[in-house]
Amino acid sequence: MPRLLIVKTGDAFPDVVEAHGDFETLFQKALAAAGFEAAVFDARIEPLPSLEEVDGLYITGSHAMVSDAEPWSEALKPWLREAMERNLAILGVCYGHQLMAAALGGVSDYHPAGRESGTHEITLTRAGREDVLLGQLPERFPAQLTHAQSVLEAPPGAVVLAHNAHDAYQALRYGPRQWSVQFHPEFTAEVMRAYLAHQVDKLRDQGQDPEALLAGVTATPEASSLLVRFTAAVASDSPS
Repeated sequence: MPRLLIVKTGDAFPDVVEAHGDFETLFQKALAAAGFEAAVFDARIEPLPSLEEVDGLYITGSHAMVSDAEPWSEALKPWLREAMERNLAILGVCYGHQLMAAALGGVSDYHPAGRESGTHEITLTRAGREDVLLGQLPERFPAQLTHAQSVLEAPPGAVVLAHNAHDAYQALRYGPRQWSVQFHPEFTAEVMRAYLAHQVDKLRDQGQDPEALLAGVTATPEASSLLVRFTAAVASDSPS
């Protein structure tokens, strides 16, 4: 069984936590359905763990902003660079996507077009179609998204695997076993609707139609499959 660690970087809204579980719980539920277990490390309050006992890392989303450079978040950057040097398998999600990019020489900050929320189509690049992880997905697939910040500049050497109308960097690969995605593979349609309900005013303020976004929420099985695909790849590379 691979030694898996979820790096918790924030909390979901209290009502979402009560009804569906917090960010790390959503990851654990998806993994448990496939027979995997993962420990949790709360990066905001716990000391950085040794990477010697870890085979694979997941970095969760957060309501924090990478550009705020909070001390706990900044402390993760050299730790993630060490993980890269060890060639540990890593999958960053949303905040984790932005943090990985910033840690490895890119730029993450507020998107000039504002917030992206709801179920939106993602398109694989040619590199994405050939990627060992994302290449098993359809060339175009729906995914759940909620973010105000984005990767604005990819790190040197990073490979762009997916994009959409809002974001040029919806998925990146940094090395042979290290990926990050802006969308939320752990979100269900119910969780996405709950998030949109919190964002009605903000979305209206930037000229979007919250009711239309709510009506457009659908299941995203292709995007959700990434968690188990990644974990299965880690398991195949790990000692028995």
